[in-house]
Amino acid sequence: MTEQSDDPEVPIICEECGTETTVPLSELETQLDRHNENRHDGAEHATVDPTLKSQLQDLVAEDLGLFE
Repeated sequence: MTEQSDDPEVPIICEECGTETTVPLSELETQLDRHNENRHDGAEHATVDPTLKSQLQDLVAEDLGLFE
């Protein structure tokens, strides 16, 4: 059995609610869906922190050689 601490945490924010939290990566999709469904009737307001999302996109693009 693995420990929860082995699962990296991802920041999520909801500007609509003014909330910010971190969730384990393995629960990210479930938590985003649950928040948006329960608080916003399914509208996608909660999302991965835009700064982190941008950094990840840059890393992936660099890894794929898209900046060359």
